[in-house]
Amino acid sequence: MNKKPQRPDRSTQKNTQDRGQKRSPGGKPAAAGSQAPKSARADHPQRKPPRDNVKPEGVAAPVAEMRPLIKRKGELPRERVPVILESTGAGDFYLIDSGASLKLEQYGPYRIVRPEAQALWQPGLSESVWENVDAIFTGDTDEDGMGRWRFPKAALGETWPMSLLDVDFLGRFTSFRHVGVFPEQIVHWSWVKEQAEKADRPIKVLNLFGYTGVASLVAAAAGAEVTHVDASKKAIGWARENQALARLERAPIRWICEDAMKFILREERRGNQYDIILADPPKFGRGPNGEVFHLFEQLPLMLDVCREILSPKAIGLVLTAYSIRASFYSIHELMRETMRGAGGAVESGELVIREAGLNGREPARALSTSLFSRWVRQ
Repeated sequence: MNKKPQRPDRSTQKNTQDRGQKRSPGGKPAAAGSQAPKSARADHPQRKPPRDNVKPEGVAAPVAEMRPLIKRKGELPRERVPVILESTGAGDFYLIDSGASLKLEQYGPYRIVRPEAQALWQPGLSESVWENVDAIFTGDTDEDGMGRWRFPKAALGETWPMSLLDVDFLGRFTSFRHVGVFPEQIVHWSWVKEQAEKADRPIKVLNLFGYTGVASLVAAAAGAEVTHVDASKKAIGWARENQALARLERAPIRWICEDAMKFILREERRGNQYDIILADPPKFGRGPNGEVFHLFEQLPLMLDVCREILSPKAIGLVLTAYSIRASFYSIHELMRETMRGAGGAVESGELVIREAGLNGREPARALSTSLFSRWVRQ
């Protein structure tokens, strides 16, 4: 069952429309597997289950689809805390400035203003800079709240070309403020790219709540075999558009539109395994058949199943969490318990993006975007 203002529930998530339309355990905001255009990560239009299969709001998938948690034994993995993974941007993206609950960003040719609740300070750049923009999101200040875009200079199309980590894709204005990519994830994507390029074999990557597929394309371009899961048909469609734009039509990527929890439980029964698993679940999400995902209720089982489908030569398990009232220590200790007896190390903390100024080369304040925890073999 089932993702970067609060991230729309992607996946099951991504049922509302959107880092996000967000997602379910199984997609920049759930019971289904993926991020929805992160969450409805935010941009996902809410899906309604068929009339003959309606589940009351808040009711999770049938108990028969679940299983008890496995009692883990052995030593806890080493720990590295707190770890701050910082990005100053990459390719066509960087954070120009932030403040007054807003952020000013550069996405390819466009300068964009969006809400950002964690920007508690005052903007560093002048008011004239903030007014000289191409697009401004207005509307609900919650990340999963709907709104609209205002274009001060000229009307803009829905999409535009972007590039990150040498992968081309489409930026997109959505009604949930998201733009088709969650750039705070660049640090994780760079890590996956590095692991794939230095491996002495094609590694298998599972991208849960995969949203519009940028992470999947980065991994595939680096030589990985990728399985991309998202509960939103719209997000999967966007991901396929991005695949064509990136000229990776022949890359080994499986696009799966399904509830994430259902998918990984089936993979466990079938004995299928992966070397790297990326999980970016929403706080709340709804799957394609009405499955409901609640992060705090289902995260322990989701990670437990993910451990079971890691290969004997697994490289890592990466979890990010947005818009939740929790310390990173909560998911850190859960990850350590989940990986008890597996060796390696668990490193946890926050993802931050550092302001880079008008030219993208003037580091200033750091803006926190999400919590993360990842288990790594080494």
